[in-house]
Amino acid sequence: MEEHLRFAVLGPVRAWRGPNEIELGPPQQRAMLAVLLLAEGSQVPANGLIDAVWGARAPASALGILRTYVHHLRKSLEPAGNTAASMLRSTGDGYQLRISPQELDLGTFRQLLAQAERTRRTQDITGAAEYLRDALRLWQGPVLAGVRGDWAQTQRQQLGELRLAAQVACSEIEVELGRHAEAASDLAGLVAEHPLDERVRELLMLALYRSGRQSAALDTYREVRARLADELGVDPGPALQAMYQRILRTDTELLVRSAPADPAPAAASVPDRASAIPAQLPAALPVFVGRDAEWAEVAELSSGGTVVVSAIAGMAGVGKTAFAVHWARQVAHRFPDGQLYLNLRGFDLVGLPVSPEHALRTLLESLGTDTRGLPQEADALAALYRSRLSGKRMLVLLDNARDAAQVRPLLPGAPGCLVIVTSRNRLAGLVAVDGAHPLNLTVLSVPEARALLARRLGHGRVAAEPEAVEEIIARCARLPLALAVTAARAAIRSSFPLAVIADELREQAGGLDAFHDSDTAADVRVAFSWSYNALTSDAARLFRLLALHPGPDIALPAAASLAGHTIARARQLLFELTQAHLVNEAVPNRYTFHDLLRAYATELTEAVEALQQARAARYRMFDHYLHTAHEAAALISRARALITLAPAAEGVGAERFAKDVTKAVAWLTAEQTVLLAVMQQAATHRYDVHTWQLAWAMSNHLHLRGLWREQEATRLAGMDAALRLGDKDALADAHHGLAIATSGLGRNQEARDHAERAIELFTESGDRRSLPEAYRTLAWVAEQQGDLEAALGAAQRALVLHRAHDGRDADDNRNRMAVAVALNAVGWCHTLLGQAQHALHHCQQALALHQELGEDTNTAHSWDSIGHAHHQLGQYEQAVTAFHTALALYRQLGHLPWFAAGTLTRLGDTHLSAGCPDEARAMWVEGLNIAEQLDHPDSESLRTRLRQLDESTVRGPNKGVGRGGE
Repeated sequence: MEEHLRFAVLGPVRAWRGPNEIELGPPQQRAMLAVLLLAEGSQVPANGLIDAVWGARAPASALGILRTYVHHLRKSLEPAGNTAASMLRSTGDGYQLRISPQELDLGTFRQLLAQAERTRRTQDITGAAEYLRDALRLWQGPVLAGVRGDWAQTQRQQLGELRLAAQVACSEIEVELGRHAEAASDLAGLVAEHPLDERVRELLMLALYRSGRQSAALDTYREVRARLADELGVDPGPALQAMYQRILRTDTELLVRSAPADPAPAAASVPDRASAIPAQLPAALPVFVGRDAEWAEVAELSSGGTVVVSAIAGMAGVGKTAFAVHWARQVAHRFPDGQLYLNLRGFDLVGLPVSPEHALRTLLESLGTDTRGLPQEADALAALYRSRLSGKRMLVLLDNARDAAQVRPLLPGAPGCLVIVTSRNRLAGLVAVDGAHPLNLTVLSVPEARALLARRLGHGRVAAEPEAVEEIIARCARLPLALAVTAARAAIRSSFPLAVIADELREQAGGLDAFHDSDTAADVRVAFSWSYNALTSDAARLFRLLALHPGPDIALPAAASLAGHTIARARQLLFELTQAHLVNEAVPNRYTFHDLLRAYATELTEAVEALQQARAARYRMFDHYLHTAHEAAALISRARALITLAPAAEGVGAERFAKDVTKAVAWLTAEQTVLLAVMQQAATHRYDVHTWQLAWAMSNHLHLRGLWREQEATRLAGMDAALRLGDKDALADAHHGLAIATSGLGRNQEARDHAERAIELFTESGDRRSLPEAYRTLAWVAEQQGDLEAALGAAQRALVLHRAHDGRDADDNRNRMAVAVALNAVGWCHTLLGQAQHALHHCQQALALHQELGEDTNTAHSWDSIGHAHHQLGQYEQAVTAFHTALALYRQLGHLPWFAAGTLTRLGDTHLSAGCPDEARAMWVEGLNIAEQLDHPDSESLRTRLRQLDESTVRGPNKGVGRGGE
């Protein structure tokens, strides 16, 4: 039987195989193991390991020593007979230790905390306490005991905050269970370790008071008040002051055992409820300080009788998000249905704010709604969103809003919810019209700024140099972001006097002009420059070039192409930027800027990068997205004629999908927002070839998701680019795409004009691959207009052209697929004209080809057409079988539901004709639900069917929901 490995970091770094402890070698080897363990399965670059183990004193031979440590650890950790790489692996330029969370005491600790939270939600507070006690018993002393250096100290501080949170939660439950004396004893120990933590003091006061020790509770308050005044020059916060006043007047309500606020339904009635509750709040800032006046202002806000909206405004970097998140986390327990978070990007320096439609789609997806079936219009989306929140107690945090109009559609309509909005705008309209409570954050007071530095740098270091601290506060203009960046730099240079930091601020004084306050000292550029100037030259260049990227975030491969680096080198540089707090790795391998850091990087790019270098970087970025999107589109749309791209620029590493359609779809979905922003930037900077080709590459993805407005916008930009280039093929492609987009938007005559113009231009240019596709689109548009003879003629013309090209294409399977699609289009038009035998002849040929080529989407289309033909022939049993086969494929593939809606409509017609009105009703109701979600024009015909069914009136088959596409 294999003996499992276990590791510990919540104390000395140790490891066991079964019951036997493993010898881990010298302290630096243990330190390297600790870094890999705390990475929890992620790769750690070699330079990151060197920094953690040796810091600034790394020897020249550090890399060789590191390899020796890896060799020794492999021998110690790997059982005999296993390959060393099975656990401790070399990956690229670094190393990875593959372990499960259960094999590390820290992973077990986190799992127990999560279990405690889930248990507490079910009101089993006794069980929650047991899980917390089990978690806390895992701690065997200071984290990483025996490991030296700044890295280890940082880990101890961060994990210490996690332990403290668990200790406080456990004590809260002890008090809640009436174990006041035991809780008071534990809390007294916590106060000794954390004398200025007001959460612990408040809980200790409550426990003492309930134990009959009112005097001791009051003494606890007086002690912390004196210490805060002496060490930080501040008063206790409003919550601690309120507890003192209540105990002072012998408030009897405090003696009543508290119960969990807003108890959730019993677990037995909703067994999976916890897993469905959104909990999207960002992590709270562990060193949050001050804001006493603001806390007092929001303390009285509740969400008992109405929707409460608070609009938090202030300049960039003033701490709006930190305050909002801290507040939200303090009151999250009052909202048992969960917490939603959305960054509205109202003041991004590039790109556009998140539209209400996009925001609503994101929020609805967070609430468990299938976004593929959502309507297009903002009003309809907002109504659905309000319906989903009706009867719920939900907290919604909307960060970085542009204006009231962006926020208003996102407000719940029923009582019980709290909405917190942050913005650089005062949101006066939200206050005046929607009754929002305004809260304007200004810079910190001097005592609050001093407290912030003390929490980050230590009280002793701050107290030792009061003059330097005062100058740092003044030079940072008491702006929280500037103070935080400055403190981070000072913490890294822990051996430097703070006077040196103050001198550098004085010598490098400057300002971010776009964010200049009336107080001329309100600048953060110099604070950013410290971290920037400490970078290696390649990392500094990447930081500058990232400012050229227009999306809300950037993936690792795109960053590599932007800078012209390999993936491995880009990962190293991004790790350096992350460590310097100049970028944030929001999710694995995706990186974001803070607004002010982007502004700073933009200024540096303009000042440092030559125009030619910036243009080359943009070109590489556009090439990366174009070539990757082209490959994805080619995989997903196998019947589509491909455009020809120029070779990618040197240094571009387009992403590959190894013929995996699922990966291609996932990439397009993840990068959709970025692709739209990239194409907009390409159009703005007149990269015309990239513009129209990106519009082509994105077109089918947008079409399949019903994003007609986005498709129209990209195609119009592509048309402008084509006109500037004088490229007829590009112009024809733009008209073709606009035909699809405008038909999807219901502007069918405009769509027909575009389709006919595309045909003219493709004919003139001699593009025999794209011309038949334009005819297929014309057939679809003519069908929507009711011009069925024209639709059949266009479909037949497409088939003739595809067949004429058959066997002459380098990718013959792609043209065979196109022939099959055209066969089905001709058959479908025959069904619309009542020519069922002709329809079956063509559709069955199409079906055979699709099945041979393994193309399931068009196989489903062919089954639907065959079902309609059988219906017209009175062969209802065969029709029902064909329709159900089509539906099963649509649902299996997850395609957008308008395909299924048409099939459901026709299946209902067949059931009615076969004398099964109840089955017909069921199909039509399901189809109507889909059509209404899509705001599809066939909704009214389905309502008519259902009304007529109630009146026992039979209606023949409809024209169906169209299936256009490129």
